[in-house]
Amino acid sequence: MRWTWLARRGRLVGVVLAVVVAGVGLGLYWFQPWKLWQDEFVDEVAPGTVRTSGMPGAGPSVTASGAAGPLTVAGGELVGHEHATSGTVKLVRLADGSHVVRLENLDTSSGPDLRVWLTDAPVREGRAGWYVFDDGEHVSLGRLKGNKGSQNYPVPAGVDLSRYTSLSIWCDRFDVSFGAAELVGV
Repeated sequence: MRWTWLARRGRLVGVVLAVVVAGVGLGLYWFQPWKLWQDEFVDEVAPGTVRTSGMPGAGPSVTASGAAGPLTVAGGELVGHEHATSGTVKLVRLADGSHVVRLENLDTSSGPDLRVWLTDAPVREGRAGWYVFDDGEHVSLGRLKGNKGSQNYPVPAGVDLSRYTSLSIWCDRFDVSFGAAELVGV
């Protein structure tokens, strides 16, 4: 009888241990805490420009690639929400009429599922702005390429830019804004 009790207790301990290990594994997958210490640097040239040097990161050696050139039609400064976020956002119209969103000098935390969203929500500072961007209309421009540096995001053809007044670095996993900028016409 004593051995039966010990065997049941051993199975119970094994089941509890398996549940704890699975829970820790799922928690690590879901939160991905290591990303807090990982930075991904991106250094893309501004749209409509060409590097004259073959070396990546050669910032000053950039020239315009066309007479008409790109035109900044709106922009703003990023404010932090869930995480400290800074940098400049520009909405750029290219010579062919297409648009690109450019993030310059972006500095934010890394996250498990960060996206770049054009939205119709107002930009509010602090906690008041954390959750507003998925309440209205938004269009995703794709995954954030890196949490630091300068990068470009093509706006899909057919998007009515007059409907969107802000940009958010949105964490799709936790439905929260890391940072946002109001897009003001230039």
